[in-house]
Amino acid sequence: MKAEQDLIREALEGRSSSYGELVERFQLRLYNSMVQMIGSHDEAEDVVQESFVQAYLKLDTFQGNSQFFTWLYRIAFNIALSRGRRKRQPLSLEQGREVSGADPEDRCEAPDQPLLRAEQIAMVHAALDLLSEEHRAILVLREMQDSSYEDIAEILDINIGTVRSRLSRARGQLKQHLEALDSPQP
Repeated sequence: MKAEQDLIREALEGRSSSYGELVERFQLRLYNSMVQMIGSHDEAEDVVQESFVQAYLKLDTFQGNSQFFTWLYRIAFNIALSRGRRKRQPLSLEQGREVSGADPEDRCEAPDQPLLRAEQIAMVHAALDLLSEEHRAILVLREMQDSSYEDIAEILDINIGTVRSRLSRARGQLKQHLEALDSPQP
């Protein structure tokens, strides 16, 4: 497997197959990130496609100070924001299963466990929908994509201290929303 920097250099020299290899290497990861952030498979697909086009057009501006995926994610994040995806429609339980890709049923567990897990997944998605775009993005990057604080700071163009404070606030708000959604309604 060729190194990321070699593929970028070759793509800049006009070898489109090298850029195609970069697309193949990162498209699924970027797509999954955007589905988590946006909540729509179709929108995520459009954002990913537009991101790769923009990245190709701006490839000569990539300085190599970060990983290619970090730079690409920043492009996708900005495109998603500019598309006005700030307020998403709440997900139904069925859509929550589709988005989350719930685990297949384990025949060794109690019969009600898959349903309970699906309800929990749907509840987490509903709580994420209630967060601001900046808090949802930081939680997706850290908790679902396992991005480092440094990568998050670069992607969101904020300092590491801000990453820590936003992440703390986002976790607190998510916890509050989950508690509110889980409490019985009068």
